Amino acid sequence: MCRWIAYRGETIALEHYVTAPARSLVAQSIHALESTAATHGDGFGLGWYAEHPEPGLYREVRPAWSDENLRYLCRHIHSHLFFAHVRSATGTPITRPNCHPFACGNWLFMHNGFIGDWNRIRRRVEGLIPDELYGSRAGTTDSEAVFLAMLGAGLDRDPIGATARTMAAITEMTREGGRADPLRFTAAIANGRDLYAFRYAVNDEANTLYYRSSGQDVVCVSEPLDEDRTGWHAVAPDHVVVARAGRRVEVQPFAVANALAAE
Repeated sequence: MCRWIAYRGETIALEHYVTAPARSLVAQSIHALESTAATHGDGFGLGWYAEHPEPGLYREVRPAWSDENLRYLCRHIHSHLFFAHVRSATGTPITRPNCHPFACGNWLFMHNGFIGDWNRIRRRVEGLIPDELYGSRAGTTDSEAVFLAMLGAGLDRDPIGATARTMAAITEMTREGGRADPLRFTAAIANGRDLYAFRYAVNDEANTLYYRSSGQDVVCVSEPLDEDRTGWHAVAPDHVVVARAGRRVEVQPFAVANALAAE
């Protein structure tokens, strides 16, 4: 599994959450407390928004703790909306195109999860990607395929609905023929203004997701960044954290069941 953080709020240095806290993402890459994998050394990545509509991206196949550039980048890059991710691979190669976050247009996406028997349904999940977006498929992960399928399902118009429709389609694939293949989807998406963080699973327990907010500022994490967990809220399964620009943070039901019923 993976560990990640997503932030939206006042412009700050990335080090404020990525490298500085006692339980920073770098610390979690060495010893995670709430993951099925204790170490996450299969690459890492940063994604951030600044002056341009499309996000900046830095990804590396080395472990986060061994990259001498990471602390310098996090100290000097400032952003109002950024992602950071450390990877524990679940079967696909350790290559830069397979490291999170993924970017397409003005969207960023990162994922902590798993699709059981991925090889069985990979071709059909990739079939959810429209032809005009398939050229953006640079790697081989299930995560990137799901992201591009979400874009094809209408992410620009309806981020939560597009994500629910994509999850509904994949959920059906995991259940066909009486199967019960696990699907875990704890993920974040952003478009430079708004941030959404999802916690969903079927046939398995959902991976952890927490958030802490103050006014319009929010940070979403796989596990808390402090020894003192005061102020951190666990997100319930089948819910989404919604942090839209100019609005207070909300946690809403993630209605994949409604999308399934509409199929």
